[in-house]
Amino acid sequence: MAAPGAPVTVTVTYSNEKHSIQVASQQEDGEPTLQDMAVLIEQVTGVPVPFQKLIYKGKSLKELEQPLSALGVKNGCKVMLIGKRNSPEEEAELKKLKDLEKSVEQIANKLEEVNKEFTSIQKGFLAKDLQVEALKQLDKRIKGTAEQFMKILEQIDAILLPLYVSKRLLGSIYF
Repeated sequence: MAAPGAPVTVTVTYSNEKHSIQVASQQEDGEPTLQDMAVLIEQVTGVPVPFQKLIYKGKSLKELEQPLSALGVKNGCKVMLIGKRNSPEEEAELKKLKDLEKSVEQIANKLEEVNKEFTSIQKGFLAKDLQVEALKQLDKRIKGTAEQFMKILEQIDAILLPLYVSKRLLGSIYF
């Protein structure tokens, strides 16, 4: 058995493909978990984690937070993967979503900076005669940021989600 925290080498069978992967823990000094393995399997096979069904010794592995050792998975084990890859169109749309998510995070950081500056003005850390000009600049930045958010919302609105994602998001309202 591998030492705690040591990487575990596993052979993953998917369709007619076999992949030998080395699973290491993403946590410092931690044991590799099923989540660590699932993420690596996604990178190797293209099957997204939510659409993976991993089978080991006839049992479905479901508890992503469990260490591989607790599930009996050790060096040299064979794990079978059942799942569906995203189509190239779906991948393109998902990439757009990820890019938009990064943009939203950047804008949120800008708003956080504006908030800090506003708070410091509010607390009187800026001379009275400079406050009016500083507030005008903050107002400009906020309006620019709001415009960026609106553009992102328009881009999100234009993304075509796969039918199975749309059904999950909307429930059975329209379907």
